[in-house]
Amino acid sequence: MDNPMTSPVEASGQDDYVNYKPRIGMTFISEIDAYDFYNRYGGIVGFSIRRDYGHRLKEDRTIIKQRRFVCCKQGHRKKDKRYVNTTMPRAETRTDCPARMGISRLANGQYECRDFFDDHNHLLHTPATSPLMRSQRTIGLANDTGSRPNTTFGLMGMQAGGSENLGYTKGDLRNYLRTKRQRGLAYGEAGSLLAYFENQARLNPSFTYSLQLDNEEQITNIFWADPRMIIDYSIFGDVVIFDTTFCTNKEYRPFGVFSGFNHHRGVIIFGAALLYDETTESFKWLFETFLEVHGQKNPITIFTDQDVAMAKAIVEVLPKTWHGLCIWHIMQNGIKHHGNLMKNGSPFLKDLNKCIFHYQDVEEFENAWKKLHDEYQLENTSWLDQIYEIKEKWARCYMKYTFTLGVRSTQLSESINSDLKKYLRSSLDLVQFFKYFERVVEDKRTNELKAEFEARNTFLESMSSKNFVLRQAGKVYTPYIFKQFLEEYEWMAACVIKSRKGDDIFCEYVVGLVDEEMNFVEGEYVVLYKPSEHLIECSCKKFETFGILCCHALKVIDVLDLKCIPDKYILRRWTRTARNIVVEDSKGKQVVEDVHLNCTHRFRFLGHIFLELAIQASNSETGFEMAKSCAYVMGQQLAALDLDSPNTEASVNCFDVNTELVLKKKKVWKGEFVKSLIYGSFFYVNFSVYGGFNHSLYPLMQSGTFGEAET
Repeated sequence: MDNPMTSPVEASGQDDYVNYKPRIGMTFISEIDAYDFYNRYGGIVGFSIRRDYGHRLKEDRTIIKQRRFVCCKQGHRKKDKRYVNTTMPRAETRTDCPARMGISRLANGQYECRDFFDDHNHLLHTPATSPLMRSQRTIGLANDTGSRPNTTFGLMGMQAGGSENLGYTKGDLRNYLRTKRQRGLAYGEAGSLLAYFENQARLNPSFTYSLQLDNEEQITNIFWADPRMIIDYSIFGDVVIFDTTFCTNKEYRPFGVFSGFNHHRGVIIFGAALLYDETTESFKWLFETFLEVHGQKNPITIFTDQDVAMAKAIVEVLPKTWHGLCIWHIMQNGIKHHGNLMKNGSPFLKDLNKCIFHYQDVEEFENAWKKLHDEYQLENTSWLDQIYEIKEKWARCYMKYTFTLGVRSTQLSESINSDLKKYLRSSLDLVQFFKYFERVVEDKRTNELKAEFEARNTFLESMSSKNFVLRQAGKVYTPYIFKQFLEEYEWMAACVIKSRKGDDIFCEYVVGLVDEEMNFVEGEYVVLYKPSEHLIECSCKKFETFGILCCHALKVIDVLDLKCIPDKYILRRWTRTARNIVVEDSKGKQVVEDVHLNCTHRFRFLGHIFLELAIQASNSETGFEMAKSCAYVMGQQLAALDLDSPNTEASVNCFDVNTELVLKKKKVWKGEFVKSLIYGSFFYVNFSVYGGFNHSLYPLMQSGTFGEAET
């Protein structure tokens, strides 16, 4: 777990921490100036601030004599007497943090720092989550325009102080966007697609894509994964959900997305693909490429729809992966075959649902299925016979032996497709499609960032509980998973040890559930415990399928008077520190999600400073001339600095000569030529699975230089 006493900036030794750290004796022009200074320091270190008490002058109550600024987690929240019977109170956010800065007014009207304490007793925010802190937020300008937030012209006009200060009209903006789109397709759709991939690979070498060519050397299938997807799969790639959809682009190509759950049980994406068709050959190539990109790491479980070609490819490429079927698709197929019996509330549907979701014992399932088959006189039982042959892929009694995270359908992937269709029209070209897909992916990652912020910002009451198990679980698990664990812990109160046998080496407990009248309800569970290894296993397989201990196992732990959960039963993927590992790609190189992260932080920091300077300088003619001359001198100095030490990031969007020549001369989509004759020589494009495409020239004759010949 992170050290709460050390901020990310302080640990890295950046100058920002030293320059903006308050010191006893510092003076400020006003109380607002002191607040802004301490707030800026809090944003750098990773904590939010608020005003505490303030003493005012007796002569003039509008003037602050003394003021204290504190960490937002100072003190404790008062008990709300209105909600006496609340079972799930709001999460606590305060930890009585002692960090503070106090100022006092001097005779000249300025303020002096008289008190400063910098020790925190809680987790500090990372640079990524710092902008979400309350004192760091700013009200967006989009609402002030009376338009939707995505109205670009209105938003930029508000930021510029009026649309007349923009220097262009709405018509100019529309023309610019149209010209930009046409420029993006200057090399044709396929060439622009390659340019997009090449540019992404230049921005971050860990960006990966692969193209499949047919026997005529024309593109058929595409797969891509950005660095964050590679990192996510390395950490959370145990359960994968894959689904395809259509009508996301004007080519009507199947779009497939690999998705899963993070440690907050939020949606994450492991990769995406545009396929030419849904044949076994295409799926085989896709799954092979997926494994190659992710270092041949096989998922434990993969969920798909009931597609025969896909199932065949999974058996050949992923033989060690358990293949589960989407229950929703199974039920939809059932409606097609037996729609009259699949209505809500029908006895047949209730019995079928019991076979799918209820029975944990194989023998119980088999008996119930035989009864279902015999009791209802169906004219055509081919559908029932068909799904019975693959019962291992959907029946609960068979699924409890594999790790599924509680997944029973592909609706997680379908929700991504649904979000994507909100942005897309089937008439969009592929370049637009990829840009809109990036927006959807970014939305999902923003949700995780918010969940991470809340996890760091809230304080669970269990973390100060006298119960050691709950205190341990509250500290290690993310808030969502802790709620799941807490539910199991509460069910433990309804568990009773019915019998016990064994010795000091191996023990077997039979656990049953009782109702309010202490009568045993249906079902009992066998819990095995090996004291020497702290090995515990329950017949319900809650830990084996979801990753947290069940109420039956917790009951045995409580009876054995164990004060903590054994480490082997705390799954790392559900913990707060799940992402605190270094991920390497298939070539053994460390994957960096954002190679320009430092640049982004520098821009965020400088943008705030220069905006304040611009506002202050524009108040007077003298200040304006001073700022303009200083900006000119600074611009010359920065230009000289770039010449002395060239920045590789500056040329990241440029194409090299060979790439541009290839894109000008070639169109490599299905039905278009992939080769062209240039001065008696063939110019080929060699597509590589990793890091973009390479350009190779194979001359058929000894020729000189290339010219600008037409193909």
